[in-house]
Amino acid sequence: MNKKVAFLAILLVLVAIFSVSAQDKTYTIRFNTVASPSDIQVEAMNKFAEVATAMSGGKLQVKIFHSGQLGDQKTALLGVMKGSLEMACDASPAWFADIASYPEIGVLEVAYLFRDIDHMYRVLTGPVGQKYWDTLAKKSGMRVLDVWYLGTRELSLTKKAGIVHNPADLKGLKVRWPNSEAWLDVGRALGANPTPMGFGEVYLALKTGTIDGQDNPIPTSYAEKFLEVTKYVVLTDHMLGYITPVINEKLWQEMPATYRVYIKKAMDVARFYMNSKVSEEEATLLGKAIQEYGTEVIVPDKAAFQDYAKKYYSDPKFTKKWGEGLYARIQAIE
Repeated sequence: MNKKVAFLAILLVLVAIFSVSAQDKTYTIRFNTVASPSDIQVEAMNKFAEVATAMSGGKLQVKIFHSGQLGDQKTALLGVMKGSLEMACDASPAWFADIASYPEIGVLEVAYLFRDIDHMYRVLTGPVGQKYWDTLAKKSGMRVLDVWYLGTRELSLTKKAGIVHNPADLKGLKVRWPNSEAWLDVGRALGANPTPMGFGEVYLALKTGTIDGQDNPIPTSYAEKFLEVTKYVVLTDHMLGYITPVINEKLWQEMPATYRVYIKKAMDVARFYMNSKVSEEEATLLGKAIQEYGTEVIVPDKAAFQDYAKKYYSDPKFTKKWGEGLYARIQAIE
């Protein structure tokens, strides 16, 4: 055997040994969320953990951390970027725009962008969305694994705030939004005075009157008891809420291809579980809130809100961030 052949033989043996050891490696994956244990989101995360662990024969050990145990939304995402945390659930383009220095992606999470859930999935899981996700992975070290429907975002307001029918009625009201510029722009696009605040602070702030309201899908607002300390739900339907679970990109690329398949399959199961539960609860929980808390439902002038948002997003600063006419082009995708 000459030296060249011997070298190739040794190389093939080393590759084989590495492949076996990689396949045999057990990964412990910490998956964080700010949601409470009663939230559907946590149920879906548990479903993901169950399926991923079963499919991998225990080689993927997924541990769920709820209620921000490993950090709030921003801290957790920064941890995923750095590799000090494996996965986070509370991710979405409005966060990526700020913490990943990727302002262009913010266009995927603005008021009145999607017509319905089917349109949302055609955009976010099709070529348009995938291009953004791949760029995000390169820029930030975070890989988007899936898109989970969180529910249609509505306003819930305190009795002091009063009834809101149009954007003019929101003027001067302190309504909580997550602390990122893209999220605060959603509030401004509705005519509100957006107040940045961590998710864990919202209940007490509503109860004490520090803020006049907040926006979230009904299942989230019910699970977190926000409807207990507010009076009105205003059906603005201003956003189809979603989250994009993320994983550290270096970890993702390090894993054997079979493990990545297990994770994607488990994500599929969790997504269908969550989407089904959210849709069911959207249809029932508002009625429960009316019975339990005396919630009053307001049907506003949605066209007025849509027109206000369209005018707000026509500002040249958004064209500069996103690209000429991109907001309208995404709205028009069939």
